[in-house]
Amino acid sequence: MSLILDSSVALAWAYSEETTQAILQVFDLIVEHGAYVPSLWRLEVANVLEAGVRRGRTGGDFRDAVLADLALLPIRPDPETDGQAWGATLQLAIVHRLTLYDAAYLELARRRRLPLATLDRDLRTAAKSEGLVLLGKDE
Repeated sequence: MSLILDSSVALAWAYSEETTQAILQVFDLIVEHGAYVPSLWRLEVANVLEAGVRRGRTGGDFRDAVLADLALLPIRPDPETDGQAWGATLQLAIVHRLTLYDAAYLELARRRRLPLATLDRDLRTAAKSEGLVLLGKDE
C-alpha cells in the first residue's frame, strides 16, 4: 500500500528526538511500497531543514545527509498538484480552513485514494472528516 507523505512526518523521521514507532512504520511502508507527495514537498522539507541550520539546531552536514537519504527513497512528486491548486485544493482549503499547502496533501490523498501520513492536527481533522485513512501518529 502506497501512501501520501507530508513534510511533518518526513521531518519527524529526520530528527531522531521526534521519531516514534508510528513514524518508523510509515517509513517501512515507504521503503516497501513508495509514497506520493505534492510538488511542494521538497521545498517544504528543505526549507525546514535549512531553517534548522540557520537557527543552530543542526549543521549543514545534517541537512545534506537527510536530503540525500530522502532522495534514495521511492517518494514520487505528484505531477497534477499544480493543476489542482485553483480548483479542488482551494475548495478543500476553504471547507476545512486549511492553508493551501496543507490542502494539497488532503487533495492528493483524496484523489489517489491513499492513506495520508501527517502529524498536523488540522490536516488530520480534515482528513478524518473526508473519510481518509491516517498514518503517522501513535494513537
